[in-house]
Amino acid sequence: MGLMKRIIRSRAVQETLGFIVAGYLKFVQRTNRFVMEPADAYDRIEMPVIAAMWHGQHFMIHFAKRPQDRAASLVSRSGDGEFNAVALRHLGVRAIRGSGARGRDIRKKGGAQAMRAMLRALSDGEMVVMTADIPKISRICGQGIVTLAQLSGRPIVPVAVVTSRRIDFDSWDKASIGLPFGRGAMVLGEPVHVPRDADEPTLESLRKTVERELDRVHERAYALVGSRDPGAKPDPVLMEGSQA
Repeated sequence: MGLMKRIIRSRAVQETLGFIVAGYLKFVQRTNRFVMEPADAYDRIEMPVIAAMWHGQHFMIHFAKRPQDRAASLVSRSGDGEFNAVALRHLGVRAIRGSGARGRDIRKKGGAQAMRAMLRALSDGEMVVMTADIPKISRICGQGIVTLAQLSGRPIVPVAVVTSRRIDFDSWDKASIGLPFGRGAMVLGEPVHVPRDADEPTLESLRKTVERELDRVHERAYALVGSRDPGAKPDPVLMEGSQA
């Protein structure tokens, strides 16, 4: 197993895997009929922005990027993150290697370097793409993305990209990857602005706003392709009814 892992994580294999993944995603994008909601989404925002996504829904997020937009994405430093970085390169997205904290603030537990790199990217006019949820805790927004918005002065824009034909994985993040020859939806949420002088209660309120808006755009995107989000949170009303 050790030898196999070394082979899989070798530079040559990672480059090949990344190239194949990027090629496949380009094929999916070309062979699906996409709609964007709202249709004038990009007229409502001023670049650069922080594009927020849920983990597991990240495979197709770059479909929403316009050709003229420069973009950078936060990618884990793990071995598995290497081929993701290669794939992003082939898709025209620069990878920022780093990891957020398992807790609430990306500045902790080794995330400071990644935070500085993302701040530089935004300052240079690059859109930054990152998952909003806490590592290994699906669909719960962490404080890191809110901190980035506060320090950079750039708004957070929740984004969902889904296809009618796809593979849904039974993973902790309920990951999905699109299949060719279907319909697709790209939904951009309302920008969330974080004041530089925001206090802790305000930051917590805005964190919850990002979480709710991400849930909303994913629900809407899946509805547009006639599906239901497999990673959606349980309806609390239904949960109470089942316990009665």
